[in-house]
Amino acid sequence: MKRFLPWWVLTACGLGLSGCASSPVHYYTLMAPVQEIKAPTKPPLGFRLDILPVSLPTQVDRQTLVVRQGENGIVILDSERWTTTFADEFRDALSDSLTRSLGTQDVAGLPRAKGDRVLRVKLQVRRLDAWLGQRVQLETEWTLAFVNDATNKPLTCHAQFDIAAPGSYPQLVGAQQRAIALLAAGIAADARRYAESPGTPCVAP
Repeated sequence: MKRFLPWWVLTACGLGLSGCASSPVHYYTLMAPVQEIKAPTKPPLGFRLDILPVSLPTQVDRQTLVVRQGENGIVILDSERWTTTFADEFRDALSDSLTRSLGTQDVAGLPRAKGDRVLRVKLQVRRLDAWLGQRVQLETEWTLAFVNDATNKPLTCHAQFDIAAPGSYPQLVGAQQRAIALLAAGIAADARRYAESPGTPCVAP
């Protein structure tokens, strides 16, 4: 015996499906396109990198995009997402830019040969704010220290970046990519100077 659903049930199902179809999920990455990554202009140095997991503010450390609304509001965008956790996206983008700039390798989590000189990079993101159609602001602090080197004091540096981000979500993500590229350039400059002379101060961003 055939049974038929009431028309209002079918209508509700249809509306639910159309609502889902009209709100697809978009995925983004912080990895910069290859054509935008500049080749290193200086010779590679004799050390490798150990880039630690990035420490992020709790409110942005999620897989969904988070944008500021006005001065006090925050919007969590369920339909706009990172391809993985934001902490992993940030660390991978930073690692990619740093290793290309310095002409070296990130050996975090990998076996190391005895005698390898390894520079550990610890990054703390103090603030990361994004206003849709306006700008991205990034404030960070990083510490550089050679592994198993007790003779030299670690170098701690600080920088702030304010990047224009007109347009929609792809342009907002692009501004975050540019902010990380500028950050990586600053860390790379500090790493070169620190490797040559550990007592030198930070390079101004």
